[in-house]
Amino acid sequence: MTADLFSGLLAGARAEGWSTVLLDLAGVTGKPALMDRFARALDLPDWFGRNWDALADSLGDLPTGGQGLLLVVTGWQAYADACPEEWAVAREILDSATGPGLCAVLALGGSH
Repeated sequence: MTADLFSGLLAGARAEGWSTVLLDLAGVTGKPALMDRFARALDLPDWFGRNWDALADSLGDLPTGGQGLLLVVTGWQAYADACPEEWAVAREILDSATGPGLCAVLALGGSH
């Protein structure tokens, strides 16, 4: 059921002209894995520094096209519980990066 929900959400956003990215954080247990997931999901360049400043800069520089970019983050709860201070920084970066070109959504239903 959850996979259908995310598929429908992403398909609906694409139909409205949004670019979409699903960032699944299931199994992430630390900052290195978190940065790797961001890098893969957002197709960040090899020179991405895998630190908080680099993540903030990269999110601000994403090509959004059309209506913008919808970033749906799933499976984040275990990481938030295991690394609350790191997750707070990641949330702050996502909050700061969102605006006319980027919409980040934290899915409460877990991983897909």
